Amino acid sequence: MTDPIPLTTSNKSFSPLSILRCPNMFAVASGKGGVGKTWFSITMCQALAKRGKKILLFDGDLGLANVDIQLGLTPEKDLAHVIDGQIALPEAVTHYENGGFDILAGRSGSGNLATLGTQRIADLRGDLILLAKAYDYVFVDLGAGVDRAVRQMAGPAAVSYIVITDEPTSLTDAYAFIKLTRAASPNADMRIVVNMASNANEGQKTFETIAKACETFLHYTPPLAGIVRRDPKVRDAIRAQTPLLTRSPVTEAASDVEAIAAQILQR
Repeated sequence: MTDPIPLTTSNKSFSPLSILRCPNMFAVASGKGGVGKTWFSITMCQALAKRGKKILLFDGDLGLANVDIQLGLTPEKDLAHVIDGQIALPEAVTHYENGGFDILAGRSGSGNLATLGTQRIADLRGDLILLAKAYDYVFVDLGAGVDRAVRQMAGPAAVSYIVITDEPTSLTDAYAFIKLTRAASPNADMRIVVNMASNANEGQKTFETIAKACETFLHYTPPLAGIVRRDPKVRDAIRAQTPLLTRSPVTEAASDVEAIAAQILQR
């Protein structure tokens, strides 16, 4: 059995640029797209907001932002205005009344966001750390993939949730994210969220698959944060551009995410 993701010189060269940890910042990553990462980020934010916490959701999918699309929003100001130097980062914040939390939206299709230089991303990250002081918790919904920009934006997070499904490509890409993050930051706190599981037992099997790969090749096992069961109400909520906890608060997926959110309050 060989390591599915060899660590080459090119993908080992990521420099964290003196990353500072932000104790109230959480990153949500996936490696592969289409696993429900953005939906999970939105639902976690609403779950914590319902508990009286002041929450900011930062759409860190630079270039392919979709938080606003999932929520049916058209913000007057977004991250693209910040990158262009038109406004400061706090001025781009939009309050999402239906969810009870704030959003810092990106702009889908803005190629300049996806191709930011290393120093510019570091500056943006620093501004976000300063802004985080005004909130109880900040969630960074990262872009899919394991490229430099994604890993840089994940750098300050106290915890990174890695959202996976049972698809082989999801597991492989999530493993790649974990491996490269460990290479750059050995003490990074990464936790697995199994999404769209048929049931709890199947979700546990999916977690054990990636846990075994990490333990075998990295001598590290990321803990399981939780299992979110497959739920038709999730698709309904996304189609309606309405948060699940607003549209269908009493459902299996809602209960599963609420349980993961409760862990944060117990930290």
